[in-house]
Order: sequence, then structure tokens, then C-alpha cells
Amino acid sequence: MPYRTALPLVMAALLIAGCSADAPAPETDNATEAAGHDAVEGEIVLTAAQIDAAGITLVRTVRGGSGALTLPATIEGDPQGMQVVSAAIGGRVVALTRNLGQSVGRGQALAVIESREAAALNAEIEAARARLALAAANLRREQRLFDQKVSPEQDLIAARTAATEARIALRLAEQQVAAAGGGGGALNRIAIPAPLAGQVVSRNVTLGQTVAADAELFRVADLSRVAVTLALPPADAGKVRPGAEIAITSGDRSTTARVDFVSPILDEKTRLAAVIAVIDNRAGQWRVGEPVTASIRLADAKAGGAAPVLVPQGAVQTVEGRPTVFVRTDRGFRALPVTLGGPSGDDVIVTTGLNGGERIASTNSFTLKAELGKGEAEHGH
Repeated sequence: MPYRTALPLVMAALLIAGCSADAPAPETDNATEAAGHDAVEGEIVLTAAQIDAAGITLVRTVRGGSGALTLPATIEGDPQGMQVVSAAIGGRVVALTRNLGQSVGRGQALAVIESREAAALNAEIEAARARLALAAANLRREQRLFDQKVSPEQDLIAARTAATEARIALRLAEQQVAAAGGGGGALNRIAIPAPLAGQVVSRNVTLGQTVAADAELFRVADLSRVAVTLALPPADAGKVRPGAEIAITSGDRSTTARVDFVSPILDEKTRLAAVIAVIDNRAGQWRVGEPVTASIRLADAKAGGAAPVLVPQGAVQTVEGRPTVFVRTDRGFRALPVTLGGPSGDDVIVTTGLNGGERIASTNSFTLKAELGKGEAEHGH
């Protein structure tokens, strides 16, 4: 009968199913399972050490947009706050009172030079003082004789003239020493004073060195204010006004600067106009020579509404056909689709998707795109 033939088959199937139910389930990777439960779409989990190892650098987005220019720039000393200290006379350096980075007050000695020229200048002062003292004594004597009607008025006038000339000669000798530096504590020495209060940022002399007249010895800078110089085409420079605000960024740091000068003359070689902006640096946040990014909004930018955001062009990757940036999170990065506008120097305008101020991956952001694609492949997306 048919059912007798089917029965053994049914029993065999039940026995196989029972054996399968009793068999132990294959072991799973707990870490993978946990990661799967915690995974968020578009997120890449990376530690700070992994980010450093991948060579990924972070930048902070800034607002600028249409009507704005973003250019590389370098922190410079304020042109009005840096001075070169030179030797007015030649000689041997016998004392140095300041080293690199040390503070100095206006008029304080930076170095002392010993030379025959210094001796001649100081000797002229001593001689002028002696001549003035003699002329003054002679004037007093002639004044007394004239009052006694013993000496004629002509002798009194001559004595007054001699005293005046001696006083002028002393003043001239003192000014010559002051122009050379100042008294160095000995007849053959001249002190070289600081022309302004600040820090010693350059020193080109060593103790015992013989220096020539007009040789540069130091540079002293007042670093409470620093500057950035931008080179703009004439059409853009014409839209910048003194007092305009410039956003300065470098990594996670940012500040604002104010335009101090817009050159009315183009550079002969580049045919660009220099725009100098000054930064308040009393906190010592910026260093001279440091590369930064400067974003300046032009005068004809549309009023009202928030300006679009600027990001480096290298920070934008194409993911599933859409422009995407990778925003830093507590766990790593999150892929965020954005809408792009036109380029702005080395940056590109983001019209939607970012608020400004986010930290995003810049250098080597393509590694995050690759990691994102790997993760989606593993999850069967």
C-alpha cells in the first residue's frame, strides 16, 4: 500500500530534523554581532589612533560662499610692530643682553659695541662739555665786568656767542652718540637700544663678533598684533574695504581679522593688489610664519540669510553618486551628503548639508570612502 512506502520516508525526515535540532549552533563572532547591532548607516567607527595612523587630517568648515574668496595665507608680523636693529657704527660686540624669544622694553640695551669710533664720539661729548663749561665761566666774568663798566659790551656779546656755540656743539655731540646707540658705560663703548617693546624674533650676532656699520643685529617684534597679506585680482580688491572681516582658520583654530590696508598699487610682476589684515594676538595663539586659510567676504555679497559653507575640495568624495563629506563624531566619522556650489580658490561652496563649524576629514578622506564601501559590502548593501 502507498502509505506504507511513504511512512519510512516521513520517519526518516523527522529523525533528520530531530538530529538537526539537537546539533549545536555554529559559534558567532560576538564583536561582529555587537558591532552589527550598534552600526549606524553611513557611520565609520574609528579610534583617534586609527585616524592618526591613516593620515587623516581634520579641518573646521567656515562660512563664506558666493561673494567670498578663500585663499592660502601666512601669518606675518605686523608691519608697524616689527623693527630691524642695526649697528650704526662698526666694532666688536662685547655684551649681549637678550636672546631669541626674550622680551625687551623700549630703549633697553640689546648689545654693547666697543670701537675707536665709539671712543671718538664719546670723547667729543666730553670735549664739548669742557668747552661749554669754559665758555659759561667766561660769559659770567664778562657779564660781571660789563656790569662794573670795566669791559665793553662787545666783549660781553662775544662771550655770549661763544657760550651759545659751545652749547650747540655739546647738543650735536650728544645727538651723534644717541644716533649711534647710547652710552655703553665706557668711553670706547656704545650701547644698541631696542626701538620698541616686544620680543626678540631674530638675532644675527654672537658675542665677540666684529660687525660692520649698518649690519643687522636683531629684529624686535610686538607680537600682540600679527597680520596676514592676501594678493587679490583688481576686480576683487576693489570690493574689499578697510575694516572688512576676514575669517582665519588653521586646523581646529579659528579667529577673525580686520582689513587694515588695501593697496592702491598693483604688484609689477603678479598684477595683484595686496590686502593686509590685522589679528589681535594678545593671547599668543598665532605664530609668525604659520600657514593659514583666509576667507574674505566681498562687498557685493548678497545681504540677508546665512552665507554658504566652504570646505576644501579634497574633503568632498562621491558616494553612491552624491557629493559627500565625512563629519567627525564621537565614534569616528559620519558620511553626510551635501549639495555643492561653485569653487572658491582651493575650496568648494557647500550650499546645503552643513551648518558651518563642523570638523570634517580633509587629507586622505578617500580612505573613509573605501572603508564605508567595505562596510556596506559586508552587510550586503
